Amino acid sequence: MVSPAMLKGMNTEVYGEGHPFGDPSWYQAYNTPYYNDTHKQFRKLMREYVDEHIMSNVHDWDEKGTIPKEMYLEAGKQGTLALCIGRPWPEKYFGPSPWGFEPDYFHELIMYDEMSRTGSVGFQWGIAGGTTIGLPPVYHHGSEELKNRVMPPCVKGEKVCCLAITEPTAGSDVANLKCTAKLEGDFYILNGEKKWITNGIFADYFTVACRTGKPGVGGISLLLVEKGMEGLECRKMKCSGAWSSGTTYITFDDVKVPKGNLLGKEGKGFQYMMQNFNHERFAFCAMSTRFARVCLEDSLKFAGKRKTFGKTLIQHPVIRWKVAEMARTVEATHNWLEWITYQLKTMPKIEAMLKLGGHTALCKVQCTKVMEYCAREAAQIFGGLSYSRGGQGEKVERLNREVRAMAIPGGSEEIMLDLGVKQSTKLAEMAKMFAEAAPQAQQAKM
Repeated sequence: MVSPAMLKGMNTEVYGEGHPFGDPSWYQAYNTPYYNDTHKQFRKLMREYVDEHIMSNVHDWDEKGTIPKEMYLEAGKQGTLALCIGRPWPEKYFGPSPWGFEPDYFHELIMYDEMSRTGSVGFQWGIAGGTTIGLPPVYHHGSEELKNRVMPPCVKGEKVCCLAITEPTAGSDVANLKCTAKLEGDFYILNGEKKWITNGIFADYFTVACRTGKPGVGGISLLLVEKGMEGLECRKMKCSGAWSSGTTYITFDDVKVPKGNLLGKEGKGFQYMMQNFNHERFAFCAMSTRFARVCLEDSLKFAGKRKTFGKTLIQHPVIRWKVAEMARTVEATHNWLEWITYQLKTMPKIEAMLKLGGHTALCKVQCTKVMEYCAREAAQIFGGLSYSRGGQGEKVERLNREVRAMAIPGGSEEIMLDLGVKQSTKLAEMAKMFAEAAPQAQQAKM
């Protein structure tokens, strides 16, 4: 038996249901260098809110293809929408942090992680997808007039901003986009099409990547298009998953966009998009890793009660093998994710842009592949229940449909793998060059 004396000095703090691998290790009495009391406080707040107000509703919202407006207002009131846009906290447009502390990237990781326990890509992207990827360019590059007008209602859930980059013929190849904007007097005349735009059908603002100049990345700019502008049309698309996220086909037919709605400078749009890619992929990674963990946790719980051939599923070695394979990939991936989160928290923005591009690209591939693997293995464990919408296999069925909604947007696996190697190679070459130059610089000082 274990005596109280043996437990002295031992970490015994468990949070959650305590299922093996059902939560990150710091929930289950393991030590961590990353989290403090504010993270524990925030974790409790998020878990209680998700369990009470969201978990039992996401299936119905997904089936209906819409999330109630009051959920956006509540997310805004809580501060979770403001947390989605990265650091620093947007106090000027929201007010002080409602939690009594300045949140960091680990608080944001906890938010994505806890909300992804719903096992719904549609809910995650529906409630905050547009804010996470569409609002930061306004926050960092919009004029003061634009920021004062757009930021407050968006971070408070009163209005929605989306990002419109992808086109029917230009996805990961952003430099090849065909949407054009020609300056005529005080207006840009915008023409073109955008496809697979998250939140587009119910968005109030559209951060649009368009060509204002020469071919290639140097001719791309960002314009803020507003709902109600003549010539703007949105049509909801029918996709295999993420039904409540409002995936949209958008057309621009001679839309007159005021010159003041240019974000930053002409020709700098690609650079501005690149500045948010690390943060965007970080969000993808956080969500995908918990989606994989949901498949693992639900599989373990189901395998402990379902019986075949006189034994529970978990008593069969082949099922334990499946669970073990899921566990080792999820745990390893979450550790990589926490390492990246720590770099985002501690590095200046310019250093993070320089060093983390390759890592976030490769980690996104890792996270979505692990999600795909776990969704498949969970489906094998659940059997026919994973083929039925709703019921015991609800999350596993839905996540199997929604894997591609995480693997393709934000950079497909093939593009991310290539980018990861190229950027890491360039970074290593730069480091070598600096190392070789350092002794010469030191000698010159003598």
